[in-house]
Amino acid sequence: MLLLCNRGMEIDCQPEESVVSSFDEDCAVLGHVKDMSLEAEAVVNDVRFAVDEMHVSQSLSSASDVAYINVETREGNRYCLELTESGLRVVGYAFNQVDEDLDTQYHETVYSLLDKLSPGYREAFGNALLQRLERLKQSGQ
Repeated sequence: MLLLCNRGMEIDCQPEESVVSSFDEDCAVLGHVKDMSLEAEAVVNDVRFAVDEMHVSQSLSSASDVAYINVETREGNRYCLELTESGLRVVGYAFNQVDEDLDTQYHETVYSLLDKLSPGYREAFGNALLQRLERLKQSGQ
């Protein structure tokens, strides 16, 4: 199943899985997304809290089928990410850099890509999830 949040972020999940996201209450089941620049903005807004810096590239030209995102992890590593309907992948090891010879794996979600690249992201995301669960627990009592 493909979920599209009101800000354009896609989340792949099985129907029986529970999706916990800051946008989960705003999601609707849809086919696919065409405007990758809007999708890129949603990706940035969703995980910016867990990295040192993240923004949609203004130097590299985006199109309806591709967008580029610059990210600096909590470890200080910089990447240029390509976002297409195939997913996200690293295309450079500096902001606004596309290395045509680089053959990296596509990831379906920004979460899986950053989980692979950054232990600091993984820790920040886990802490944010625990805080949200704690707030839900407190509001339920």
